[in-house]
Amino acid sequence: MASVAAKAVGQAKDLLTKLIYGNATVFRRTMNLYPPFLGAGIRIARVSKDFREIDVELRRTRGNGNAFGTHFGGSLYAMVDPFYVLMFVAILGPGHLVWDKAAKIEFLRPGKGTVTAKFRLTDADIDAARAAIADGSKYLPVFTVEVRDAAGELVARIEKELYLRRQPARKGKPAAA
Repeated sequence: MASVAAKAVGQAKDLLTKLIYGNATVFRRTMNLYPPFLGAGIRIARVSKDFREIDVELRRTRGNGNAFGTHFGGSLYAMVDPFYVLMFVAILGPGHLVWDKAAKIEFLRPGKGTVTAKFRLTDADIDAARAAIADGSKYLPVFTVEVRDAAGELVARIEKELYLRRQPARKGKPAAA
């Protein structure tokens, strides 16, 4: 009986994953309801249909500022934290491990008002990832994203190192194609 329940939970999870990552609008709306983003004032403004572009905004509110009246550094990082991972999850599909491995943030000026970050993956980025993990090897690409204020001034620069790999085969399940 337990295995039937576990199988049903797994199928429900797979269905939910396909729903969220199968449609950019559903993904954007779902992420905008994610409680940590709601509380921090983070909003996903745009997701391209192919998940290769995501634009994120962080509004300055009373709840996400620091003692100096500017954005709290943790909120600036939170607005960029998951997106390269989520983009690769959507693009590579099931059967792949995609995690954050490391991050570095450089604060360059105080963030005031609404700040934005634009995430982009090129064909070359995706092709390099697919080629590197095709034989089951891990791949550790580094991507840089900039946070800018409404005037276009650079507020912070963040480097994200990812861990990508084909998911190893498990009993009864083949490895990812």
